[in-house]
Amino acid sequence: MHPLIAGGKTPPGNCEACQQPGHRRAVCGCRAAGRWCHGFHAATTDPLLLERWWGRHPTLGVAVACGPAELVVIDVDAHNDPLPARDRVLPGVVIHDGVDLSGLADGFHTLALLAALRGQPDPSADESTLRVRTPSGGLHLWYRAPAGRKFLCSSGSSPGRALAWQVDVRAHGGYIVAPGTVIAAGTYEPLGDVREPAPLPAWLADELTRTGHDEAATPPRPAAPAVPPRARQAVIAAGGGRSAAERVLLTALSEVTACRSHPDGAGFSDKLNRAAFTAGGLTAASYLPEADVLRALTQAAAFARPGQERRAEQIISSGFAAGARRPFHPEGRS
Repeated sequence: MHPLIAGGKTPPGNCEACQQPGHRRAVCGCRAAGRWCHGFHAATTDPLLLERWWGRHPTLGVAVACGPAELVVIDVDAHNDPLPARDRVLPGVVIHDGVDLSGLADGFHTLALLAALRGQPDPSADESTLRVRTPSGGLHLWYRAPAGRKFLCSSGSSPGRALAWQVDVRAHGGYIVAPGTVIAAGTYEPLGDVREPAPLPAWLADELTRTGHDEAATPPRPAAPAVPPRARQAVIAAGGGRSAAERVLLTALSEVTACRSHPDGAGFSDKLNRAAFTAGGLTAASYLPEADVLRALTQAAAFARPGQERRAEQIISSGFAAGARRPFHPEGRS
């Protein structure tokens, strides 16, 4: 488990030392010192540490790092969003023009549709596993990952890997809000009497493999260029040339985009946070325009982790705000 900010769904920010440019989580001493830096990487089962965190800060929320806990959580959303193109409703499943999609409104519908196409019961009604109603009206379906299988996260019907429109997957590289956690919008309420995750149904495991969530079955991505062209152009446009500030930010962006070659375990969150912190500092010192560097950060993150836009947006927002409080003047000022 690891903490979430009081009343929210995101982990508390890093300590001041962990926000500094050049800081590396791999050599960070915060966990040994009992601090909760680096988001879900701080997750622990140490009862003494858990007692210290929530004993001193009882209003903190609770989250579970899905990878270490060997969990796959199907996150069904019920947002009031317009229906996407037919090829994004159930990625990889052809829905012909003659099929009437009127009334298809949210993730409950798309997940039920996928199940029906496979001749399986609707997972949203699966009373054999832990189900948690979210404050926004969605549903978390908690499952145990099959032994030796490593599934990856995704978001909705993103251009990268995706299971279904308005259906997210929380697994390795992500976390899930624990039942009973209270946020400003309400409480994560468990449904029924079951409080333990059941094994992931075989047909869902097959669908996750088909849609690129199974790490072992996911073909390796090609090596990433230093920085994708659009992000590079945004930084150059902001700086007007190869200034010291531009070189510093391009270096930070290169670390982010290099994560594309490693779907998990590359420290993407830390690297994106550091890049955003650096960008915030450079912007606060008036080297680069805010809109341009935020666009560059967003494009670099999307290149490295397609389908994780919401997660990246949160990291960028937090890191940039922290960096903006500490104007950064690179060496070789120009």
